[in-house]
Amino acid sequence: MQDSRIAARGLLLLGCGKMGSAMLAGWLERGLPASSVWVQDPAPSPWVQSTGVHVNAVLPAGPAIVLIAVKPQMMGDALPAIAAFGGGDTVFVSVAAGTPLSAFEDVFGAATPIVRAMPNTPAAVGRGITAICANAAGQAALDEAEMLLSAVGDVVRLEGEHQMDAVTGVSGSGPAYVFHMIETLAAGGVAQGLPGDLAMQLAKATVAGAGQLAMDAEETPAQLRVNVTSPNGTTQAALEVLMDENAGFPNLLPRAVKAATERSKELSRG
Repeated sequence: MQDSRIAARGLLLLGCGKMGSAMLAGWLERGLPASSVWVQDPAPSPWVQSTGVHVNAVLPAGPAIVLIAVKPQMMGDALPAIAAFGGGDTVFVSVAAGTPLSAFEDVFGAATPIVRAMPNTPAAVGRGITAICANAAGQAALDEAEMLLSAVGDVVRLEGEHQMDAVTGVSGSGPAYVFHMIETLAAGGVAQGLPGDLAMQLAKATVAGAGQLAMDAEETPAQLRVNVTSPNGTTQAALEVLMDENAGFPNLLPRAVKAATERSKELSRG
């Protein structure tokens, strides 16, 4: 990762839990000098302390980037300490769920470039997807934010912040839906006579492999489904259950996404 602005002025990572650590690991692997990174965290892990970055040290005068990765409930304590960086050309990037751009503009000023990002937990293994949007002053900073966040997976740009709640419902909360599918798929195998550990191994590998195939194949997921469904075969028997318009996925998953989206809207309103 070559960014002369960051190398010269530094990057401040505020909060270095699982998400912050995943991003930091990605940046260092891409060649960002450890000496250009400052980490502020009340309980830094031994790994963070071993990387050579500045940990809870005196902050640079005007960092190029401040990446905010603290939990939303910690925001009130964390932001005042960096408020002085607002109003200039320091770019603020937030990965805090449910915290709107307006909340950061209240602290740093509307003229401050601010990017809001919604990553998801597969970022911890470099397979995340992050959606980003920015305030009016931050539109020119989207390229730099995308470069940073691509260290942990794919990045997509939204039309505007109004789409962020739906993104939360699909990809932000979505890994949990898939984890629950793995749980219940394995439970189905156990119910049909498989040992629990074998059923779980089969379920995990099936979901991971199907996901990779969906990413790599030129066909759509709908076509991939058709490809493995023989007429009157075993897959069709299962899909008749899963594709039932009332009790199956066509009803269930949109309801789940809607529930998460509505809850995200509620949280954003405080």
